[in-house]
Amino acid sequence: MDLSFNVVVYCIVPALLSLSWLRYRGLEYIIIHYRWIFVCLFLLPVSVVYDAVMYLRAKIVFALSSAPQHHDKRVKYVQEQIRNWNQSGRKSRMCTARPGWANISFRRGLYKNSLQNIEVNLMDILQVDTDRKIVRVEPLATMGQVTACLNPLGWTLPVLPELDDLTVGGLIMGVGIETSSHNYGLFHQCCISYELVVADGSLVKCSKDENPDLFYAVPWSHGTLGFLVSAELQIIPCKKFVKMDYIPVRSQQELVNLFQREDIYSKNDFIEALVYSHTESVFMTANMTDEAEPDKINAIGNYWKPWFYKHVQGALSNGKFTEYIPLRHYYHRHTRSIFWTLEDIIPFGNNVVFRYLFGWMVPPKISLLKLTQGETVKEMYEKYQVFQDMLVPVSTLADSLDFFHQELNLYPLWLCPFKLFHQPGLVHPKHNANEMYMDIGAYGTPKAPGFSTIPSTKRLEDFVAKHDGFQMLYADSYLTHEQFRSMFDHSLYDKMRKQLDCEKAFPEIYEKVNRKART
Repeated sequence: MDLSFNVVVYCIVPALLSLSWLRYRGLEYIIIHYRWIFVCLFLLPVSVVYDAVMYLRAKIVFALSSAPQHHDKRVKYVQEQIRNWNQSGRKSRMCTARPGWANISFRRGLYKNSLQNIEVNLMDILQVDTDRKIVRVEPLATMGQVTACLNPLGWTLPVLPELDDLTVGGLIMGVGIETSSHNYGLFHQCCISYELVVADGSLVKCSKDENPDLFYAVPWSHGTLGFLVSAELQIIPCKKFVKMDYIPVRSQQELVNLFQREDIYSKNDFIEALVYSHTESVFMTANMTDEAEPDKINAIGNYWKPWFYKHVQGALSNGKFTEYIPLRHYYHRHTRSIFWTLEDIIPFGNNVVFRYLFGWMVPPKISLLKLTQGETVKEMYEKYQVFQDMLVPVSTLADSLDFFHQELNLYPLWLCPFKLFHQPGLVHPKHNANEMYMDIGAYGTPKAPGFSTIPSTKRLEDFVAKHDGFQMLYADSYLTHEQFRSMFDHSLYDKMRKQLDCEKAFPEIYEKVNRKART
């Protein structure tokens, strides 16, 4: 139930879904203008079956403790492929064989077509060690798997990003953030150790105490130093609920003032805000608890419940309120509506009738949405929609919100504060101290007059760079090579690339994340 299942997922499913009839003109017209029909009648049922099979597989594997037994064999297979690549003369550089449509980003990687694809089928939770307070996982284990495993045991990750399908490897090699990041930092800053297979085929372990340079160079490196095969993550005790306070905010300055109050960060486990217009937003704080007022419990993850961002918006008309949310429901609160982007695909998805009849099938897999979108739909996404997360110092929040409004006029926006620790590696504050940053997430169709994807995104990038910020690299980046190296500190990364002989083995980060490398 291991590699054979991946063959089904990565070979048979794509073959069925990418049949040539999808390119027929009449059907493509339907997919563009009535895509919800295709999504509701086909992708939702397929997604349900996929999730059910993967859930059962994960439960069985963990219950039988079979993952650790198979892990070494899988790692040896990765090593064997790399040694064969070395012996055959290193004819092209390497990347994982995971298809571009299978990742969480809305973009696909063109670079996979020209590189040597290495199969890395590692998708399980290997061990939960409550004495050491760590969980050991393979890189393709998802946040949905992790919460389903840890929460019933009374444990959780300090930083647990909200979408079910986000993988551990993607969050380490890319970036991960959550509403607890103001306390714990980014996802990789809660990692204890990594195991990688490097260019010569050897298995290397790194931590703060063992190979520390490699340990600090791995985050954000996008698989350009080696293939991640396992990671040890810190775990902390958790409670049954979060007590959630929703605070309506009527001006931008009031919102900025809340985020600049130091006591806000020290008193709360979780902090975020949804910005619904240039003047209106809802500020949310939450804390874990085992006690809850029964009449205020709201299991927001149930399929018949309103989408979370719509539920939050109610505070603007109904005023401040408090409720208790089951912990796992809280962690995955943005999953069902993929934040708010599902509304563009299924406009009636939050309708009460649809939720009760079909909400149990929502959301469709992002990977399947990408696989079936067709060239015309893809071009429309690239021309009219934005998917960007920009990371800026909290001290620049007012100017940043003004600039996002000017360039995009796109709402809601997601605001999530995080502590950026001054550590070695690609991403750290420009000054020699820890600093509070803000993730501004913009997803959807901008309404700013004169919006044009490339020039508007470039202006955003320039603004963020000027204010000592960073761009999340899952999204399209139009930075020049010089701008990219200026935004991200490559000193340690370059040292490790040379030490591990990566030049002929792996592309640089820029070659994998720049817009020209994606479709």
